[in-house]
Amino acid sequence: MKASICIVNLNARKHLGPCLSSLKDTLGDIPFETIVVDNHSWDGSNSYIQSNFPETTLIENKRNEGYTRAMNQAMGYASGEFVILLNPDSTCEPNALKKLINFMETDSSIGICGPKVLNADGTFQKSCRRGIPRPQAVFSYFLGLSNKYPNNKNFTGYHLNHLDENEVNEVEAISGSCSVIRKDVFDEIGFLDERFVIYQEDSDYCFRAKNKGWKIVYYSKSIINHIGGAGGTSSFPFKNIFEWHRSYYKLYIKYFFRDYSPAFNFIYFFIIFSKLILTEIKYLLNR
Repeated sequence: MKASICIVNLNARKHLGPCLSSLKDTLGDIPFETIVVDNHSWDGSNSYIQSNFPETTLIENKRNEGYTRAMNQAMGYASGEFVILLNPDSTCEPNALKKLINFMETDSSIGICGPKVLNADGTFQKSCRRGIPRPQAVFSYFLGLSNKYPNNKNFTGYHLNHLDENEVNEVEAISGSCSVIRKDVFDEIGFLDERFVIYQEDSDYCFRAKNKGWKIVYYSKSIINHIGGAGGTSSFPFKNIFEWHRSYYKLYIKYFFRDYSPAFNFIYFFIIFSKLILTEIKYLLNR
């Protein structure tokens, strides 16, 4: 088996059809398997997959295990030379995944590769390529400075806005909405870190791979479309907001807090916590 496509689903039945139907055209003549782990959906996703995509390996969890743990289940079943993580609310352009695999085969040092990702309206999804999320980069992103000053590297360290979205670049991390992982990387560094229930598990995995000497590459010649937020996170909005903020806290604890003073760490945590509370309140009021 050349490629193993791993998908975690939670109440995304209406998106599964376009996603799974796009796989054959996007891989062309490359042999592949598809593994879907369902996190106890209540929208009929399982019966839909069984009826319309019987060749898909379906793993049905009896409860919502969270994204990262469920994706590890799928990765544990994968037998391909390349393990492809894909969100169920994504559709792949023709030959998109084939292009990624072919590109990686030209350079054995590329451990993880991601495509250019477009939003539903055709705009560039900036989170598909990332730099190192140190405080200055994160705060510039939170405050909107990276968008206001897209050519100033002092403010674009996280989403790398200063880079041309149509150019191929080696980066620090790519998005888990679609990423191709060489099986050798998985064999060396193992599964996703389940301390990240959802969000930033992709950045963490890329950092771990890069620390082992693997290249992380954003490959703009491959394109996928990703709605975002429709793959299950909308089922539990308050928990989703909480986990999004907690993921930044956990990533900071794992990689950066030793580089800063206790006073600065307190300020960083206070800002993250305050943003969490304000975002939850804003969502509640907008409902």
